[in-house]
Amino acid sequence: MKIPFIQRIINKLGRSHPVRLLLFGYGAYILIAWLLLCLPISWQSEAVSPLDNLFIATSAVSTTGLVTVNTPDAYSFFGELVVALAFQVGGLGYMTLGSFALIYTKNSLSNLRQRVGSAVFSLPQGFNLKEFIQHTVIFTLLVEVAGVISLYILFKNAKVSNSFWAAIFHSISAFCTAGFSIFPNSLEDFRGDFGINLVISILSILGAVGFLVASDIWQNFTKINYRTTLTTRIILYVTAWFLIVGFLLLFLLDESLKSLPWGEHLLAAWFQSMTSLTTVGFNSHPIGALSAVAVFLTLILMIVGASPSGTGGGLKSTSVFAALAVMWSSLQGKNFVGIFGRSIPDERLFTAFSSWVFYLIAFLLGSSLLLIFQNQAFEDVIFEAASALGTVGLSRGITSDLVPMGKIIIILLMYIGRVGPLTFGIALFYQKSTELVEKGEEDLAI
Repeated sequence: MKIPFIQRIINKLGRSHPVRLLLFGYGAYILIAWLLLCLPISWQSEAVSPLDNLFIATSAVSTTGLVTVNTPDAYSFFGELVVALAFQVGGLGYMTLGSFALIYTKNSLSNLRQRVGSAVFSLPQGFNLKEFIQHTVIFTLLVEVAGVISLYILFKNAKVSNSFWAAIFHSISAFCTAGFSIFPNSLEDFRGDFGINLVISILSILGAVGFLVASDIWQNFTKINYRTTLTTRIILYVTAWFLIVGFLLLFLLDESLKSLPWGEHLLAAWFQSMTSLTTVGFNSHPIGALSAVAVFLTLILMIVGASPSGTGGGLKSTSVFAALAVMWSSLQGKNFVGIFGRSIPDERLFTAFSSWVFYLIAFLLGSSLLLIFQNQAFEDVIFEAASALGTVGLSRGITSDLVPMGKIIIILLMYIGRVGPLTFGIALFYQKSTELVEKGEEDLAI
């Protein structure tokens, strides 16, 4: 039996721009997670306030990892399970699991799901959405299972209690770049453990570089005369360079890391670079102990972020590369942008520039509002805003001290960061073009 009111809402959503459906979809995920976390069965001995539950639900669905309450102390096993499921569906993307089920039961996708899927993953031309979704879910399952097995062995050897659940939780959290941990101090107790650092790094990087890269590489090995896309090459190129340069600078410049034994110094510098760029948000070293230069480097890596069609946040590697390529072409006096022997379409460059501008606006506005309501150090507040918008989850220790309005601001930043600042802007301001340019072109001084 169809309820007229609900049916009208569904019909209206079906005619909406896909990005508006994304806002609605992720909002629905957050609402469901919030309602479940508000149940007494989700808590440990003491009740968690509705606002804190909303904060955690948003942080989980947005795969951020910022927390106002300590996850293992505040939530029961059921609560932790809700959090894990929230960042699993949030990491995969809106409608992905449902679309995967439909492909295997009906071997088809509705027009609505195809439109939303294209908006979620931002695929370049030539990718088959149905095939891509299949690759995405299968790849996720294989990687997370491998992560669970590896972490279970490592946690068991490290005498971690309830090693199996810890392995499941952290494998999903790492691959979805969520950064949630059921350990009170994240991964600081494992700073010198090479195995755990390696597995978490691999899981996080695989999630951050994205499903597009995994699908592209798979097809490169399984199809004859298949050419790896320009997008994949740029993602791998940018990710590798930022990871390596970030690691070297942190290793050489941060005084608090230099005070560690040489092996821990090496691992902690790598982990700090990796956790910032992939936006996974685990920490193996206290963020509050980092020097000013290390904080600034971490801030840059968080803003650059992961890659499109992946589980991470940030501005995205391709947008950063496109902007730098435009600058380089301008310096050379060229009127086109060429990369690796290929030219980039103007509409993609337009999108990259718009992403930069809208990201900057969201960051500046969010930071300004936080500075108004929070009575903490300037650099700590700016870091918190960048971490929330980039869905990173690293903090200099002020998250638990946020006032109610500060929590609401961070919730909004995490939500915007998950759907994408530009996507959020389009959802709010998009309207079909009905006007034509009638007065011709006119030059503008730049």
